[in-house]
Amino acid sequence: MASRLWASRAASYLRISVFHRGFSSVVKDLKYCDSHEWVKVEGKSATVGITDHAQDHLGDVVYVELPEVGADVKQGGSFGAVESVKATSDINSPVSGKVIEVNEELSSSPGLVNGSPYENGWIIKVKISNTEELNTLMDSDQYSKFCEEEDAKH
Repeated sequence: MASRLWASRAASYLRISVFHRGFSSVVKDLKYCDSHEWVKVEGKSATVGITDHAQDHLGDVVYVELPEVGADVKQGGSFGAVESVKATSDINSPVSGKVIEVNEELSSSPGLVNGSPYENGWIIKVKISNTEELNTLMDSDQYSKFCEEEDAKH
């Protein structure tokens, strides 16, 4: 808690607006899976990360296990892991394809996953092999509802 307080103070000092975490943010133009990954599609390329909801439940991320560039990923299959102070969780790919880029920044700054899950904290970029798979993913409204229902069970 002290680190969050410090971060809030630092952010206000730097005049950065701090998003108060009453609920997780969901970005409109992304697609989501029920394992809490997001995907941003641009043509045949897809950027993948974990959602704000996921990073919030994980707590402070201390390590991100990244795949190799050139690795094949399958929709729903694990390609790496996120280790936090609370637990280690697999990261599953929302799409099938080939890894064309990994976010090297996460090696030295894994906390980007917490601080900027939809921007600087992206994990991999994939060349999509089957765009039809995108139809099986949730949109932002469906994902928000899914998170609410999941949280209500716990």
